Amino acid sequence: MALTELQSQTHMEREILSQPECWSECLRSLETDPIVRAIAVDLDPGAEWLFIGCGTSYYLALAAAASFSAICGRPSRALPASEVLLFPEIVTKRNTVAVLISRSGRTTETVKAMDLLNARDDIRTITVTCASDSAFATRADYPLVLAAAYEESTVMTRSFSAMLLGLQFLAAKLANNPEVSRQLGQLPPLAKPLFASVPEQVREFVAKHEFDDYAFLGQGPFYGVACEAALKVMESSCSYAQSFHSLEFRHGPKSIAGPRVLVGFFISETGYSAEIDLLEEVKSLGSKTFVVSPKSETRVKAAADILIEVPSLGVECTRLAACIPWGQLLGLYTGLKKGLNPDSPRNLSQVVILNDIS
Repeated sequence: MALTELQSQTHMEREILSQPECWSECLRSLETDPIVRAIAVDLDPGAEWLFIGCGTSYYLALAAAASFSAICGRPSRALPASEVLLFPEIVTKRNTVAVLISRSGRTTETVKAMDLLNARDDIRTITVTCASDSAFATRADYPLVLAAAYEESTVMTRSFSAMLLGLQFLAAKLANNPEVSRQLGQLPPLAKPLFASVPEQVREFVAKHEFDDYAFLGQGPFYGVACEAALKVMESSCSYAQSFHSLEFRHGPKSIAGPRVLVGFFISETGYSAEIDLLEEVKSLGSKTFVVSPKSETRVKAAADILIEVPSLGVECTRLAACIPWGQLLGLYTGLKKGLNPDSPRNLSQVVILNDIS
């Protein structure tokens, strides 16, 4: 079957390309959601925020925690749900808001982590899901449901970006910062033109190159996006991919750099100069480079084998959602090139449900 014929049949591609419309619909729903207002009014502004998920939802948690710190200055961190279950002492004995993230609302570790945290009187729980009919959406103190981001595909795509955007919107409300809310609302129309041009750019890049290894780099709030890109390449194409904090790549991982290695860069404005230095260094070592950047200056263009320029809106974490789809497309098209069906990835199911966790 031809790549283009199989591609047209995938839920994954349709859901990746639907993201701008999905983001707009989710933001509209949150504007009138009484749960958002209740969270902003009820919760202690001095509480620690703990973001919890599994797989893609954990990488979403990393990006959300960094976004909360940037937007509203709340102490925030992220943990995999399994850490909460197996090492419960890692959740400090203090006033905490736990945000549990699950696309389906049925992921065993996340549901069990919620039950464990609900039993504590010093923790308030917020759930974020795309499934309005899940028990997960009713057992938290504050359930947030983004039904427009529901997906048929096995791997998470638009649900990641939409739930992240929703949590950033919540952070703006907690900070009482209408400018950040405005920036988030601008993102869907500003990013939409990219969805008309970048998919073909990524497809052509994939068609021209073969890679043995992939590494994705990001600093600060972009680290979670780098992790998600690596996971999408692994899930969708059964390729070996890793993720690192950008400048950590020099401390050992750059030993893999070479002609059959693709290194992806999610460039920040805060660390722009240092990250461009690294980009040029990696390019000089022979690797191909996949660059998502808010700027397309001469140095970036010279060192990027593929360059995707994303909107820059002010508070730099507000553009995270626009950085996410391109790693997803890279994984999709690489999988299709290998003859794989991304809607039925090897060894994976849409929801991880376990009989027991001991």
